[in-house]
Amino acid sequence: MAEIILRDVRKSYGANEVLHGIDCTVRDGEFLVVVGPSGCGKSTLLRMVAGLEPITGGEVGIGSRVVNNLEPAERDIAMVFQNYALYPHMSVYKNMAYGLKIKGLKKAEIERRVNNAADILEIREYLDRMPRQLSGGQRQRVAMGRAIVREPEVFLFDEPLSNLDAKLRVQMRLEIKRLQERLGITSLYVTHDQVEAMTLGHRLMVLNDGHVEQLGTPIELYERPETKFVGGFIGSPAMNFIDGHLRDRGRKAELPGGRMIDLDDRLAGHADMAVTIGIRPEHFEIADDEFKALPHKVVVVEHLGADTLAHGRLGSGDQDVTVRLSGIRDVASGTVLSLKVDPAHVHVFGADTGIRLG
Repeated sequence: MAEIILRDVRKSYGANEVLHGIDCTVRDGEFLVVVGPSGCGKSTLLRMVAGLEPITGGEVGIGSRVVNNLEPAERDIAMVFQNYALYPHMSVYKNMAYGLKIKGLKKAEIERRVNNAADILEIREYLDRMPRQLSGGQRQRVAMGRAIVREPEVFLFDEPLSNLDAKLRVQMRLEIKRLQERLGITSLYVTHDQVEAMTLGHRLMVLNDGHVEQLGTPIELYERPETKFVGGFIGSPAMNFIDGHLRDRGRKAELPGGRMIDLDDRLAGHADMAVTIGIRPEHFEIADDEFKALPHKVVVVEHLGADTLAHGRLGSGDQDVTVRLSGIRDVASGTVLSLKVDPAHVHVFGADTGIRLG
């Protein structure tokens, strides 16, 4: 096992810098997920760790070695790609054994490793099949088995579930999590799917335009996003953002139409200023006192079984706001809900900076 250490890692294509000084340590045995929108630099970062992309600046360390100038084969890593990258003319067994054969391992050791990985992934019955005879989920298991047999110091995953259908993605998420917990191998996992990130990672690194927006546990990012970007990216449905203004020296926030909501003590004494209020859909509650409530006119309703999503407008504002209500609710388009929110669940960001206040 080994740590992955990134020190001021940068990547440029000519004058265009796409990674702006990434600093992070993936601890021994940790599963770190790099998440962000398309084009933010997450796959480029992974390829630099793998040695498939040259580093413009900074250092990449694996264990006690700086690996900037080492070839991929010298880094003691195993990588799982989104397109499986299986040899179509080889059986499952030969796909998993090929890399070990090239390394010169003895036949008995190759057989031991392949059978062990096949047992872990429950694919022993497929060892004689060709890749074309397998489903997408089975092919991805084979790709992971090919990584496991190498017994590397580090696993690298490049959006391995993006080609699977929704049901298979859920199943494979659970299998990858069980696999990592069983093997305890240091893992760096790249995805644009924040649900994958939340469910798989011990910690998450949120990338935005080549910068680290926040690094922390899934719960830390969910409950205390440091920027508006993180608040909007982590969580499904996404956090609601409403234009507002701090009033009463940070004790209240004024929403469009003049409605006030209470804030907790985080911003006590803060000067009045324009802000963005963030409230997650599940943190709205039905209010008993309609006079003090926030009116929410429902436009579209989504019945999800366990939950009901009511999309509409809050007060006299023109911003879309989504409310999550538990269970199946008798809510229709045109209904006006009376809402309240606990001050502890109100997030306040600078209107210009997008940075969390308090």
